[in-house]
Amino acid sequence: MLSKLILKLMVLFLIVGCVSSKQAEFNDYIFENKKEKKAYIKSYNRALKLWSIPYSEENIKTDFGTGHVIISGPKNGKKMVLLHGMDASSTMWYPNIKTLAKNHRVYAIDFLMEPGKSTLTSDALSSKELVLWYNSIFNYYKLKDFDLVAASRGGWIATLLASQKDNSINKMVLLSPAQTFEYIDQLAKTSNALLLKLFPSQKKFEKTLETFSTHPDKINSKYKKQFYLANKYAKSNTSMLQMTPFSDEELKFITTPVLILIGDQDVINSEKSLERAQNLLFRSQTTIIKDAGHFLSIDQSEAVNTAISTFLQ
Repeated sequence: MLSKLILKLMVLFLIVGCVSSKQAEFNDYIFENKKEKKAYIKSYNRALKLWSIPYSEENIKTDFGTGHVIISGPKNGKKMVLLHGMDASSTMWYPNIKTLAKNHRVYAIDFLMEPGKSTLTSDALSSKELVLWYNSIFNYYKLKDFDLVAASRGGWIATLLASQKDNSINKMVLLSPAQTFEYIDQLAKTSNALLLKLFPSQKKFEKTLETFSTHPDKINSKYKKQFYLANKYAKSNTSMLQMTPFSDEELKFITTPVLILIGDQDVINSEKSLERAQNLLFRSQTTIIKDAGHFLSIDQSEAVNTAISTFLQ
């Protein structure tokens, strides 16, 4: 109970500290001003060029704002949706996209309430509204029986989607899903990310990377710059308060085959998370990736790519 209370206080402090400074003349949910947003988008575009295969970008108008989608892979391939981690945007998939798009038509969606190219034009969305928003994008592309690969916060959202009746998910892969099966495992260590958000600096950023990654040296400098600007410029939002572990009943309701991967040095999940998933999910597989942290898709991209491909075959 104490860890839950600490987490909620940390999030509330973060939200108050970041949102209260919003400038009235610039109506943007994420960024404080046009200059900072422009710098971030410029960095996003540079990082996106790390994708080693052809891609296209599309903006989809929805009731809640514009959804930005990056599309890759053969047009006749099986459909796949990618949901990124917190503040990471869809560019985070650069070490994985070549493998993921080999046999799949991939749709990487930027989260509406975080730094990226999706734009929220309403108030912060509830969990129910998040489901409606993602389903509107799935419906736009007529996605049925698709595979879903999601990381960290994206893993929580993926689980939310899979817990809905009559969803269209075929198989699901969760890469260290945050706050999904258990609360954050090593809360004290993750406070580096909070301090970075409140008092951004390059030194705190590097310290945060060392906490979440076993091989921060593997992170491409262009992507690293974009990720830093996401933490430096973007305000946080109340969506973190919704992210509590799913109940036994919600998890038992999920019939989608699920693969859950965590790093052996992950600060977000531990074997306890995997045990709960195995006990409650109807069709689940779990794997611990050696020499990997929370950023396992970069730390050990080859091992992660192989595990995903094998599971989805």
